Amino acid sequence: MGGGREHGDAEGSDAYDAETRQVEALNRMAGPAADGAGRVSERMRHRGAGLLLTGHALARAASLGEALTLISRLTDPTLPLCGQAVFRADRELLHCVGQLGLPEGEGDVYRLPLDAAHPATQVARTGRPVFLASPREFRDRFPSTWRLSDRQGYVAWAFLPLTTYGRLTGVWMAAFDAPLRMTNGLGAFLRTVAVLLGQSIEQSYDGQADRTLSQNLRSSMGRVGPGTDGLTVAARYLPTGGGLMVGGDWFDCITQPNGRLGLVIGDVQGHDVQAAGLMSQLRTAIHAYAAEGHGPDAVLVRASKFLSSLAGGRFATCIYLEADPATGTLRIARAGHPHPVIRLPDGTCLLKHVRGGLPLGLDLGEDDYPVSVVSLRENEILMLCTDGLIESGGHDMYSGWLRVRDALTPGTPDDLDGLADRLLNAVVAPHSAQPDGRPASYTEDDIALLLLRRDPSAPHADGTGRHLRLTLEQDQAQGLADARIELQGLLHDWERPEQVDTTVLLASELLGNVLIHTEQSALLRADISGPQGHRRLRVEVTDRSDEVPHRRAPGELSSSGRGLVLLDLLAHQWNVRPEPEGKTVWFALDEDGPEEP
Repeated sequence: MGGGREHGDAEGSDAYDAETRQVEALNRMAGPAADGAGRVSERMRHRGAGLLLTGHALARAASLGEALTLISRLTDPTLPLCGQAVFRADRELLHCVGQLGLPEGEGDVYRLPLDAAHPATQVARTGRPVFLASPREFRDRFPSTWRLSDRQGYVAWAFLPLTTYGRLTGVWMAAFDAPLRMTNGLGAFLRTVAVLLGQSIEQSYDGQADRTLSQNLRSSMGRVGPGTDGLTVAARYLPTGGGLMVGGDWFDCITQPNGRLGLVIGDVQGHDVQAAGLMSQLRTAIHAYAAEGHGPDAVLVRASKFLSSLAGGRFATCIYLEADPATGTLRIARAGHPHPVIRLPDGTCLLKHVRGGLPLGLDLGEDDYPVSVVSLRENEILMLCTDGLIESGGHDMYSGWLRVRDALTPGTPDDLDGLADRLLNAVVAPHSAQPDGRPASYTEDDIALLLLRRDPSAPHADGTGRHLRLTLEQDQAQGLADARIELQGLLHDWERPEQVDTTVLLASELLGNVLIHTEQSALLRADISGPQGHRRLRVEVTDRSDEVPHRRAPGELSSSGRGLVLLDLLAHQWNVRPEPEGKTVWFALDEDGPEEP
C-alpha cells in the first residue's frame, strides 16, 4: 500500500535513479543552486528536466527544421530565445542552411566568406563559442558585419560550434529578444544544446540516407514482372512496422533466355539498414547467376559463397525455383527457408515439403542444395513467403500456418492480386487503423510474398478435383513423414476420418515397400474426384523395379509382408499394373463406400 519507492522492483528503481542522475547533472550544468544551501531551485530543476526531454526528442528528429522547433520549446522568461539559424561551412563560405524565427528572407543574407569578421565565421575558424550580451558589444567586436543582425531586433546572441561525424561542420546561432548574461552556467547549458543539435543533424543525415536506400530498394521490388505466357506472378512486400524502412527480405522474378521463369525469395538475417544493404547485393548476385542460365542448385551454391565473401557475419534463407511454362514443372532448391505452399483449384492448401540445405553464407562443406521437382497443374497456385507472414502477431510456425491457410483458401484462383492482398490483410495488426478507417500495415517483421499460378490452357478449364504428386528418393528418410502430412492435407475435409487414417497407413506401406525392397525411387500420385460426400480417392505408387509384390502370410512377430493383406482388408479396390519400366500398385477408397471390417 502507499506510493513509496522502497518496495519497488529493482529494474524500475535503477531506471528512476539513472534518470534522476541525468537531471541532476543537467541541473549542475545549468547553474548553481539558487539558495546557496545545496538545494536546486525550481527554475533550475525545470531547465535541466526540459533539456533532458528535448535531448530525447532531438534523437528522433527527422529534419533540421524539426530539431530547431524542439529547441525553441526550451524558451522561458530566463531563456528568451526568439530566433535560430544553422550555418554550414564549406571550403570558402559559411551559409545558412536552416532557420527558425528569422524574418522572411533574412536567412539569405548569411553567405559569408570564412575570413569575414563575423562571430559565426570566427566560431567556424576557431571552434570556440562567441557570446554577445548586447548590440553594443556586437558592434564593438564586429564593426563591419554587426548590421546583418542589428536590423532583426535581437539584443543578445550566442554562436556555438556544431560537430558532426567527429569534426566541426557548422555553427548554431541562438538569438534573444531580451538582455541575457552568460552566468549561472547558462553558457554551458547552450553548449550542451549545440552538442545535442549536432548529434541530431548527424542522425538526420544518416536517417535520410537509410530512407533513400530503403525507398529505392522497395521501388525496385515493386517492379516485379507479371510472369510469362502460361504463368502469372503476383508479389507483395511489407516492411517492418509498415513503414519505409526495408530490412533483409526480398523477392525477384527473372525471365530466362530459354523461356523459363526464375523466382527467388529470401531473408537476410536482421531488420536494419546493414541487412538491407546485404540483401541488395545478394539479390543482384542471384539475378545475375540465374540470368546466366545456372540451375537452381548452382545458383544457391554461388550465392552462398558470394554472401560469405562479404564478411558481414550474416546468413540468409532463400528459395530459388525455375518454372517451365509449357509443362508446369518446377525445379526448386531451398536454403533453410520455409517450405512453399500449393493451393489447389478448389482452395485446398498443402504445405509442400521440398528438400533443402543450409542457409546461404554458412560453410556447406561437402553438402549442396538438392533440387526437388514439383508439377504445377492448371489453376494451381504456388505460394512462397518469408517467415514474417507466418509468425507475425505472436504466432508460431504451426498457428501461423493455419492463419495463412485460412486466408489462402477462399475464392477462386482467377484473382491472384486479390489473393495476395487477402494474405497480407490477415497478418495486419487488428488494432492499427489509418485515419480513413482502413487497417494500417503494421508488422513486427518484414514480409515478402510471391504467388505463382499456372494458367489454364482453356478459358473454362475444369477446376474440380485434387491432385498430389510426390517423389521419394532412397536417401529421403524424412520423405515418408512428409508424404503422410501432405496426404492428410489433401483429405482435410474428408467426411470419414477413419478413411484418412486408412489412406495414410496404406500409402506408407506401399512407399515403404519400394524403399526397403528395391533400390528405386517411389512416385506417389493421389487424385480425388466427384462431389463432396461422394468422392473417390485413388492413390498410386510407381517404381521402376520389375519385382512384382506377392501376398504372404506373415507371422505375429514379422516386421513385413502385411502390405497386400492390408490392401485386401481396407481398400475398396486395389491392383498391380505393369509399366514399360517397373510397376504401379494402386488402391481406391470411396467416401460413401462400405464401412471398414
